[in-house]
Amino acid sequence: MLAREKLLDGEAIASDAAPLTDLVLNLIESGCAIHAMRDPTRGGIAGSLNEIARQSQVSMEVEETLIPVKPAVAAACEALGLEVYQVACEGKMLVIVAPEDAGRAVEIIQGSRYGSGARLIGEVRAESPGRVALRTSIGTARLLDPPSGDLLPRIC
Repeated sequence: MLAREKLLDGEAIASDAAPLTDLVLNLIESGCAIHAMRDPTRGGIAGSLNEIARQSQVSMEVEETLIPVKPAVAAACEALGLEVYQVACEGKMLVIVAPEDAGRAVEIIQGSRYGSGARLIGEVRAESPGRVALRTSIGTARLLDPPSGDLLPRIC
């Protein structure tokens, strides 16, 4: 879409597809208490986190400043009128672990070839089941809504 409309000429946005098998196996073998894992390819992190919150009857709060979004991707989404958190993220994953294992899980993931950008981005809570809140960079909170309508498949 960017090339067709000649938007953001000169921005290098490459595919983020990556094999995560070794990363997942290392995490499983570590003994960390894994509660959920999701590939945010369809619906992005907004879709995946809302799905987990709804199915598990929990709420989540994530910190916008901790979510690693490349500047070129943020600019492309803004130029196209897309919610960056609803865009497909191939080669990435969301992992929900027990709070006491969070730091160790991040270290394990960061130690893998494709996990160097891993971050602890939020926490799971009991109140307001099924809701995902995004704490913004200016300190306010808003609901991180799941995508609406039919999701388009990613064309690689």
